[in-house]
Amino acid sequence: MTDVRRILAIKLRNLGDVLLAVPALRAIRESHPEASLSVLVARGTEEMIEGLPWIDEVLTVSRPRGKRGFWRNLGQELGFVRALRQRRFDMVVDFTSGDRAALYGYLSGAAVRIGRDPGGKGFAGKSGLYSRLAPPPDRSAHAVENDLDLVRSLGIAPRDARLEFFIPEEAGRRMSMRLAELDIREGEPFLHVHPTSRWLFKCWKDEAMAETLDRVQGEMGLAVVMTSGPEEREVAKSRSILALMRRKPATLLGETTIKDLAAVSARASAYLGVDSAPSHIAAAVGTPAVVLFGPSGEHNWRPWGVEHRVVALDMDCRPCGKDGCDGSKVSRCLTDLPPEKVLSALEEVLRARKVVEPV
Repeated sequence: MTDVRRILAIKLRNLGDVLLAVPALRAIRESHPEASLSVLVARGTEEMIEGLPWIDEVLTVSRPRGKRGFWRNLGQELGFVRALRQRRFDMVVDFTSGDRAALYGYLSGAAVRIGRDPGGKGFAGKSGLYSRLAPPPDRSAHAVENDLDLVRSLGIAPRDARLEFFIPEEAGRRMSMRLAELDIREGEPFLHVHPTSRWLFKCWKDEAMAETLDRVQGEMGLAVVMTSGPEEREVAKSRSILALMRRKPATLLGETTIKDLAAVSARASAYLGVDSAPSHIAAAVGTPAVVLFGPSGEHNWRPWGVEHRVVALDMDCRPCGKDGCDGSKVSRCLTDLPPEKVLSALEEVLRARKVVEPV
C-alpha cells in the first residue's frame, strides 16, 4: 500500500469510543507519514480528537434518528457521500462495524476498504462492501486493543499505545480562572469527581457518593471539584448528591465543554467517576483514576495507560451489559457498593502521589 496518499478512518461511536481509538489512529498515521489522514466521527464527539497535530482533518456527520435514519435523510446522506468522493480517498479503515460506516466506506470510492467481518450481522451483502476483512473483535479484550488489532491486521505494528488528548490554551486559562473563582488555587491538590453518566444505570447511589465526598474533604482534607454532563438529568443527579452532603464542594455542573473538562482533570491530583467518557479523558491527560464499574465490564472499558483502581463488586451476574436489574434501570452491583471500598481505592492512589496521609 505504498501508493496510499489519502486515508479515511471512520469511528461513528460515542465519546469514549472515539478517544480510545487514538492509539490505532496514530499507528495508521505513523505507518503512512506522507499520506493525509481524515477521521470521520459522529457530530458531538469531535472534541475528543480535535487539535491532535497528526490528524489532518476531522469530519463529522449527524447521528441518524431511529433505525431508518439513514434512509429518511437520504438526500442529506447523498450530499455527504458526494463530499467524501470528492476527497478521493485511497484507503478507508472502518473502526465502527456498523451498517452506516460500511456504506460510507464503500461509497467513498476508495479502492482499499478495511473493516471487521460482520459475522452475519447487518444487511445482506455487507461483507462485500469491504476489500479486506479483519476477524471480529475479541469481546474479552480492551477496546483499545481491539482497535489496535484491526490496525495489526493491515501489517502495521503499533509503536505507541498511549491515549492522547489536546487541550487548547484558552480552555486551560478559562478553567484556571473558574477554579480560582471557586477558591481552588494554582497548585492546590484536589479530587475531580464526575459522578454521572449519560446512562444513569451506570451511576452509584447518591447517598454513597455524598458520604464518600464528605469523608474525602473531612478525613483526607482534600478539596473536591464536581463536574457533570450538560444534560438536565445529569445536572439534577449531581445536585441531589450535593443536597445530601455536609461539606459543599466546588461545582462546575453542566458548564464545561469537553476540552474544559479535560483541563480540570489535568489539574487534579486524582479523578473519581463511573464508566463514562470523562473517566477516559482523565486517563488520557495522565490523571490517576478511580472508576466504579457495575453492569459494564472493566475488562473492556477500564482506564487505559494510567495508574488507576477499578472498584466493583464480585458478583456472578456482572458484568451483564444490561441497563439495570430486571428492567429497573437500577444496578444492584452499584447500589450495594459500600463507600469503604471506594475510599480505600482513593487512599491508595492519593497516597502513591503523596497527596494525603493514610486515613
